[in-house]
Amino acid sequence: MRRYIISAPALQDLQDIIDYFAVTNVETGDRFLSKFNARCQKLRSFPAIGKRYDGLSLGLRGVLIDEYIMFYKATDDLVEIVRIVHGKRDLFALFQPNNLES
Repeated sequence: MRRYIISAPALQDLQDIIDYFAVTNVETGDRFLSKFNARCQKLRSFPAIGKRYDGLSLGLRGVLIDEYIMFYKATDDLVEIVRIVHGKRDLFALFQPNNLES
């Protein structure tokens, strides 16, 4: 089974999402975190389940968690969570090479 890691930008995204739900709806935030953890575990066994986003970045895939897209890249032994962003964001701008670390 693959292991998974969460990139620094994805950790910041996750913190921003948690902060948002802490103000708006804690229960919804708890459900989001449960879904996030379940998706991470599922990707360890089934990394090809996500939609391909090669147009944004080669090898990029994404799965939905409510209104958010969890983007990831997978290899034979690793799944890296790259970003977790609201689906209404400008995804093309987000994945420009100079924006990957923000």
